[in-house]
Amino acid sequence: MHEMVKGSNVALAALSENAGSLIVSLSWVSPTGDGDADVSVLLLDENGKVRSDGDFYFYNNPVAADGSVQLLGKTPTESGDEDRISFDLTAVPSGIDRIVVAASRYEGAGFGELEDLKVKLADGGGESLLGFAIDDAGTVSAIIFGELYRRGEEWKFRAVGQGYDTGLAGLAADFGVDIDDDAGTDETLNGTDSSAQAITTAAAPAVERDPQITPGSVPAPRLPDDDVEPKKAARPRTAKKKVTVPKVARKSLADNESWKPARLFPVSVLKSDRDRETRATSVLLSVMAQVPEFGRRLTAAFGAPAGRMETFTEVSLPHGDTPRRPDGVIRVERAGKLWTALVETKTNGNDLRPEQVQAYVDIAARRGYEAVITLSNDVALEGSPLVDVKIDGRRKHKVALWHLSWAEVTYQAQMLIRHEGVGDKAHAWLLQELLYYLRHENSGCHGFQNMGSAWVPVRNGIDDETLCQGNPRALEVVESWERLIRQICLSLGGELGQKVLPVQRAKRGADPSTRRIHLADQLCLGGRLQAELRMDGAPGILSICADLRTGKLRTSIEIPAPEQGYPLTWAKRLIRRLAEAPADLHIETLVEGETGGPRGTLERLRPEPAGMLPKNNDTHIAGFRLSLFKSMGSSRGNAESGFIRSVDDAVHRFYTSVVVHLDSPTPRRASTKEGAGTG
Repeated sequence: MHEMVKGSNVALAALSENAGSLIVSLSWVSPTGDGDADVSVLLLDENGKVRSDGDFYFYNNPVAADGSVQLLGKTPTESGDEDRISFDLTAVPSGIDRIVVAASRYEGAGFGELEDLKVKLADGGGESLLGFAIDDAGTVSAIIFGELYRRGEEWKFRAVGQGYDTGLAGLAADFGVDIDDDAGTDETLNGTDSSAQAITTAAAPAVERDPQITPGSVPAPRLPDDDVEPKKAARPRTAKKKVTVPKVARKSLADNESWKPARLFPVSVLKSDRDRETRATSVLLSVMAQVPEFGRRLTAAFGAPAGRMETFTEVSLPHGDTPRRPDGVIRVERAGKLWTALVETKTNGNDLRPEQVQAYVDIAARRGYEAVITLSNDVALEGSPLVDVKIDGRRKHKVALWHLSWAEVTYQAQMLIRHEGVGDKAHAWLLQELLYYLRHENSGCHGFQNMGSAWVPVRNGIDDETLCQGNPRALEVVESWERLIRQICLSLGGELGQKVLPVQRAKRGADPSTRRIHLADQLCLGGRLQAELRMDGAPGILSICADLRTGKLRTSIEIPAPEQGYPLTWAKRLIRRLAEAPADLHIETLVEGETGGPRGTLERLRPEPAGMLPKNNDTHIAGFRLSLFKSMGSSRGNAESGFIRSVDDAVHRFYTSVVVHLDSPTPRRASTKEGAGTG
């Protein structure tokens, strides 16, 4: 991979023959586990300005209609977060001269609080092309990581690393975007007061930067020939859109509840694993082809271009003496060129067969196909592929191997319906039918549901204290636990329409396998599996602890004490906020310099909130820890008493009965004296 320094540039064609389709990844590490940022893209003309506000892509406008830009969202990595953007450079309009790739923070946060800021580029085959690390971010709230720009007929990349103190609104305005944010909007982008968010180009402060990167002056708008002033288009809002919950279903016309609605994809006839695999593949691929937003969302991350998609099932392909029949084929046509991926599907917890996947990779390489996509209930871990295949280095054509879990498919469908929306009612109905099918108990598409063969021996070893460090079965359990947590993030995020990501508190540069070995040793010593989840809008990190010694699950969240007011007022207000929370909720007061403060159940503290306060009035209260406990299942699989089901239920119960009642973090007002930007 080509490593770049600030200000350097490189021609993409010199790095890859498949650079027409790119995945740009922006990544960072939060030492505290709760830092976050959002990516944005601006398409600029030869004057260094957007042609219109539609050339500004961010969380409220994530996809270009022509498929040239698509924000794919955040993906957890072993050490932090990675936000990915798909570019189809062949679809970029000819009037675009430069593409700026940036990221911004909000609520008064700066990039100096994050570590390992980096941008990476990969080509359509998934091969890493280049990387650029930013070491001097400082306190800025927005950064231009880099830019793609044309030189004649080829595209080049420049490592920029330029910061802005004015956040996304200031950055966008400086490139000609007209920002409009009402004072009544609940959420703001950079922690600035909503009344100060109406920022236009004329009011944008000047920013010092490299002359090569400085945008030109804003051309005066021209009136049409008939001198009639056109109606102004709605300006982009940098305040995040709220989740749109689907409308409540209309009252049924059925005579009684035993009548079942007719379904497009019936599941009652499925009798065997082969039936389930065949039906699931056909259902998914047909919806992908008919709902462009959905198909594009699933394939963009695999390097597919934006174009006309067709999908096929049970295609016979020659392979030695015995033809092979992959479960499906995806083809995307763009400007007369074809992108092809073979699909291998497994349902009902069945494992992928390495020899079968290897055969498909070999076929794809011989026929010039771009990718092989595996789809199963299992969840892939970074740095730990589900299937090991051998790549023939003598072949010039490279094939990318990708994996999807059924939980990821469900998540993407939910996000489109409940959060981002689709423009066609028929498309929305198709996605709803797909969701119904995937969730049906007979479909076999329920995601990761088995902790593996090592689960029972490890639990027994913890019970009788015979489990020793270095035990390979403990490592298997840690990997299964990580898969479960990633799936819970997808499940909860899809239901809420919010980003839910696992927090990885690893040392900088930590190898994934080394980190898992360390966690396995901790499991052998303490008998606990632990994880943390970060959710948009939540006041803190949601922690999960499965104590295998006691058989108890603990879900908890720590909320900081307010900066102003009196402790008794804080206690009373917290109790009022938790009026509908479970009576057995444990509340512990966190005291600075001490291991623990007053604690009790919500039932006991409701009539006497003062019981939450330390007896010593001089003691400084740092915050409060809220916890729920429940017994965890013992079996490894998906029975009613299963461990996976109990963890999933515990997390959902804690969020819906406790976290939703808490206040979101209060944005800090940005100073009006802040500078415009830094170079």
